[in-house]
Amino acid sequence: MKNFQTFIAAVALVLVLGVFTSCQQAGGNQTGSEFIPDMTHSVAYEANVLTKYSLNTWDEESVKSRWELSQPGTPVSGTVPRGYAAIGSYDLTFASAEDAILKTAESMKKNEGRSVYAPNGHVPYFYPDTEEGRTEATEKIIYNPFPITDEGLAKGKELYTIYCAICHGDKGDGDGYIVSGPQSKYLAQPANFIDDQFVNSSNGRFYHAIMYGKNVMGPHADKLSFEERWDVIHYIRSLQAKAKKVKYDSEVNELNPDYGVPYAQIKEKLEAGHEEAMEAHSEGENHSDTQQEEGEGHH
Repeated sequence: MKNFQTFIAAVALVLVLGVFTSCQQAGGNQTGSEFIPDMTHSVAYEANVLTKYSLNTWDEESVKSRWELSQPGTPVSGTVPRGYAAIGSYDLTFASAEDAILKTAESMKKNEGRSVYAPNGHVPYFYPDTEEGRTEATEKIIYNPFPITDEGLAKGKELYTIYCAICHGDKGDGDGYIVSGPQSKYLAQPANFIDDQFVNSSNGRFYHAIMYGKNVMGPHADKLSFEERWDVIHYIRSLQAKAKKVKYDSEVNELNPDYGVPYAQIKEKLEAGHEEAMEAHSEGENHSDTQQEEGEGHH
């Protein structure tokens, strides 16, 4: 009994010493004890530090223009930086699927990629989260503003697998793990994209669902950038094409010409537009340099 009491006393002493040790004050060469040091002493970062992880870089990748180097980081969620304007398939001036791609590419070159934002949903979207808005978006958003490319389909597959497959299934048939898994008790059947009603639906039906969600599906605008949303839609179309035993890839679109333009079919026009944009950009820089030299000559 005496040994047990001694043991209890020793344990109590250790606990008391532990409490006092954990609360010790800093002083001299003793920094004291802190529960979460990083919360007390935040790591200092230099402002506008030049790294590979931002547009500011002085290494071998430093081929950025002054305009790019001066740009801020990702804007606050839901905001549009001053002077920016989005281009998307809700632009009603698009006359065809090719026109949507060419105008989007032209805008991106003129604005140095301003229309492709990070996943905060700050590309303006003008359709409300209502059934009327959904219907209007389905009717008016027809064309995918990006061509069908191997890279886009690969990216779309990656994102679909991460965000969509668990519900809609790897094949897009609505047989995802949450309904087909061994212990699944999910009662709401996810949409079957292979069904004719979805195969025959416009791109706007999918884009609106990504923006706002549908039924128990939540919105994904905060997870996918503007271009990534369209990559996912391209990949869904490729799953539909596979189910219909037709092709939908960078060479051929046998599903529906309105759903997407293969890169091979529009490559020459895109390259021609790129060359024109580069020439215009070069002329603009030369004009700017000339004005700067003239201004310096007056001092």
